Amino acid sequence: MMKKATAQRLSNALLSGAAGLASFVFSLAAFLYLTELDQQIVASLVAGAFCLMVCYIASERPNSDSYRALSALGDRLLAVEEGDLTSPAPPIVHKSMPALGQAVDKLFAEVRASIDRAHALGMFDPVTSLPNRLHFRAEAEKQLAALGPDDQAAMLFVDLDRFKSVNDNLGHARGDQLLTMVANRLRIVVTAEMENEAMAQPLLARLAGDEFTIFLSGFDCRARVERVARRIALAIAEPFELHGHSIDIGASVGVGLSPDHGTSVEQLMRAADISMYEAKARGGGQHCLFDDALARQYERKIETERALTEGLERNEFSLALQPQLSLRTGEITGAEALLRWNHPQGDVRKPSSFIAIAEGCGVITDIGDWVLRECAAILARWKEKGGVRRLAVNVSPRQLDRSDFFARVRETFEEAKVSLEFVELEFTETTAMRCTDEQIAEMRALQADGATIAIDDFGTGYSNIARLRTMPLDRVKLDPSLVADIDRSEKARNIVQSVVTLIDAVGAEIVAEAIENSAQADILRTMGCQIVQGYVFAPPMDETEFLDWVANAEREWVEPANDVASGSAA
Repeated sequence: MMKKATAQRLSNALLSGAAGLASFVFSLAAFLYLTELDQQIVASLVAGAFCLMVCYIASERPNSDSYRALSALGDRLLAVEEGDLTSPAPPIVHKSMPALGQAVDKLFAEVRASIDRAHALGMFDPVTSLPNRLHFRAEAEKQLAALGPDDQAAMLFVDLDRFKSVNDNLGHARGDQLLTMVANRLRIVVTAEMENEAMAQPLLARLAGDEFTIFLSGFDCRARVERVARRIALAIAEPFELHGHSIDIGASVGVGLSPDHGTSVEQLMRAADISMYEAKARGGGQHCLFDDALARQYERKIETERALTEGLERNEFSLALQPQLSLRTGEITGAEALLRWNHPQGDVRKPSSFIAIAEGCGVITDIGDWVLRECAAILARWKEKGGVRRLAVNVSPRQLDRSDFFARVRETFEEAKVSLEFVELEFTETTAMRCTDEQIAEMRALQADGATIAIDDFGTGYSNIARLRTMPLDRVKLDPSLVADIDRSEKARNIVQSVVTLIDAVGAEIVAEAIENSAQADILRTMGCQIVQGYVFAPPMDETEFLDWVANAEREWVEPANDVASGSAA
């Protein structure tokens, strides 16, 4: 008898082990082949319950009440397929097999909690606890569908100004804390607009990064929406106190209205996005309402983006070289490579007409790569001819933001077998001031290998003088607006003299561009400016013209003519 009981227990144990293995295989298959989260949860639930059932059958086969309980439990599990995750295990299960009933109820509770957590993760932003893009769109579509024929709605896009510098300087953890503080201020503003009971619950969400969006419906007039937009800009403009730091950012707010600018969420988001970028282009810290003029401007922008991409493929870009000369000796010290777009319509376009669009759509990085390769090719040709001169290349902010930018610079000129001593990288003042410590270290490494590091358009930004002193600078180029009136205005001369003194104290060479006449050149020479370029000396030229000009140019100072047409080289 004892042997028989032992054999029975062994049989039951083997059956239990087989059930456990079957449950594991079933769960693994569910996670491998099912894509929906809820399906995976249900599959795991059924697998777990199946394991419990078979194990119990193995140990309780002689008991008919157990069979009835398990049959009822099987029916309960089938109800899961219909979405029932709330009903408890059947009473007969709790009566006949209380441990199993409690285990099943606990399993259902854990599954419901998991689904709730998954739902929260899928619908809400974990940083600000605001609805995310998916949740926002779904709720906005519901409110739009509920609007009457005479009802109005508004979509507001809020993009933070200067937020990237917070992440760069204080770290992403502090940036996330700032985003939470911004979200709280936005909540206060939109909640204050709910005193009108006819107005639907405002929707506030974080789309991504530093972008927020608000949907308003049921308001009585356009002026109300613009008031909300103004209040948002003012609220975000107030300094934030963050771990001992006073953070000054701002917000550019774009507004699209329904039905004027669209009747779908997609159309309204497009209108709000376009107007937000216009607000940012106007300097930020303000709101902009979408209109027909912006719509036309947007269409032109899209067309230009397409044409820029095609222009790269069709080799429509070229470089114009403008000589740089020593004010003391008249020697040609190098040239600046200026981008030109030979447009299919027949005109040659300067960067000022398209560079902002190229920056916005990201094609500027591809254009920048082309410029580097072309400069390397030019320097390689000059090297073969035995007359290599330094070539200055403008670097865009988007290029600098690429983690592999400095590696690309090295690779490009190494492949062309050109030394970095003939390469000058120019960064705008604004770009230079927001450089990270890592980027400055990369600049310093390039400088150590011979490259020249320069700040362009100096005098138009808000430089931190202490930071300027720590940067690896070789040259600083004065913004053309600083020198434009030095031959006519004492105030202008005093300003330039102060800037020149500052740059000289930093230990960098001073370059003045867009020089229009000899009087300006004379004044700059007496102030201590070392290098000049401008139409009065030579216009930007293609490579062949530049080499001819260099060959014919006198190597000692010659007074520039006063009747040369002026113009911006860039």
